[in-house]
Amino acid sequence: MLIGTRGIRGFVDGMVYVMLPAYLLALGFSGVQIGAVITASLFGSAIFTIGTGLIAHRVAPARLLIYASCIMIATGFAFGVTTSFVALLVIGFLGTMNPSAGDVSMFLPLEQASVSQSVSDTDRTAMFALYNLSGALVGSIGALCAGIPLWIALRYNHSSLTGYRSTFVMYALTGVVVLFIYQRLSSHANTHPANSAHALTESRRVVYKLAVLFSLDSLGGGFATQAIFALWVFHKFDLAVSTLGAIFFATGVLSAFSSLLSVHIAKRIGLVRTMVFTHIPASLLLVGVVFMPNVWLAMTLFILRGLLSQMDVPVRQSYVMAVVTPPERAAAASITNVPRSLATALPPIAAGWMLDQSNFGWPLLACAALKITYDLLLLVQFRHVRPPEEQ
Repeated sequence: MLIGTRGIRGFVDGMVYVMLPAYLLALGFSGVQIGAVITASLFGSAIFTIGTGLIAHRVAPARLLIYASCIMIATGFAFGVTTSFVALLVIGFLGTMNPSAGDVSMFLPLEQASVSQSVSDTDRTAMFALYNLSGALVGSIGALCAGIPLWIALRYNHSSLTGYRSTFVMYALTGVVVLFIYQRLSSHANTHPANSAHALTESRRVVYKLAVLFSLDSLGGGFATQAIFALWVFHKFDLAVSTLGAIFFATGVLSAFSSLLSVHIAKRIGLVRTMVFTHIPASLLLVGVVFMPNVWLAMTLFILRGLLSQMDVPVRQSYVMAVVTPPERAAAASITNVPRSLATALPPIAAGWMLDQSNFGWPLLACAALKITYDLLLLVQFRHVRPPEEQ
């Protein structure tokens, strides 16, 4: 059921990260304003994700997942009826809207802890690969379908804003679906509340070190979120939403199945080396995207990058769950994943400003440089910290 909910949420997330910048452009917002809405969404997700992780050892995760679904429903309907910049900032901060290809929401630590608790150490990485395969593959299909609501609205002589808004209504209705599934999950959940006064105890030092490193990775990622990348493509190449959606679909498919490949690589060289030795080539391909002379060469490299860029995700999730005790998993997941939204929340305004000034891909170059720095530091500091299955 958790793999299913990850896929369902991934589908509407895929539609949103393509449609959100196009919708905000249609409202007449500048690059800085669009970056601010993206920042508010990511920053709000960070706050709620950390809060969720810190109380998940006391409250049943299934109950928290139900609460998160209700917020998802409200977020979709609110985005669908609002055009005010200030209102969108507030809704973005308080809601669950995801402007990135990865999952950066309060759902994440709760689902990760539940998945880890239900499998053995030897199966953990493979299960996270399936979990991420579901999100990435179905999310890529969502990106491919992003232009359909807009096409339907124009086909029946409605305004383009009607097409954009229908996407957010669909997002809200999806929240109803996952709410129903989480209600069924509550009687089958494998994680249970603990009586500990602290969410983190013996694993605190390792978790904080990983959180700092992941924040550096996420800081780089914030310069090239899917929404920011879409904005760069719209500015530089003026691609149609449907065309960019197809490109994101191809990238997502490669990213999805690369999760399965990462399991086999990890068994041969270990979890940490798998993270590093797949991530660095992905960053180098992103640099190549910036310097390609035309749109199709640039998009070809971007699609190839998709084969490597997400290989580290299931491996990283498995590694974090492996080096902490079971009662600490929800807190560890939130504290190490919060950088995926908190640090990612900082750069989009700067990236939007860069793109207002120039069509050159300065944000993408900043992303690559920060990510390569993170990879090298991770290898140096954690190459000797091994999960149980590697000892």
